[in-house]
Amino acid sequence: MSEHPDCALIRRGYAAFSAGDMETMATLLTADVVHHVPGSSPLSGHHKGREAVIDLYRRLGAETNGTLRVDLETLLADGRGHVIAVHRSRGDRGDRGIEMHGGLFFTLVGNKITDIDECVADIEESDAFWS
Repeated sequence: MSEHPDCALIRRGYAAFSAGDMETMATLLTADVVHHVPGSSPLSGHHKGREAVIDLYRRLGAETNGTLRVDLETLLADGRGHVIAVHRSRGDRGDRGIEMHGGLFFTLVGNKITDIDECVADIEESDAFWS
């Protein structure tokens, strides 16, 4: 059984993110993409537009001094332009570390990502880590 094309696109995005390949990442996003980050940390909020989303991803790497790792565990597609991705992320920031499950709910239009809703297993722990 082959992978659904929407899942394959998201898998390419995870691979590009993990490799720090923001050039490839940018090709997967619409110009008006929005990434919604939960919580109340300095990274929380609605990052609107391709450049803002790429800047968010660069900041994640910079804030963790390159230690952030996101291991994709599961992809689920509905065949109507939505994909749910479940992953485990790990990273260090100063003297603090984090390891937790998270998920991203993607909306795709025209074979590109147009919206990303992020969920984390523990919003308070995530806020503490990123604050």
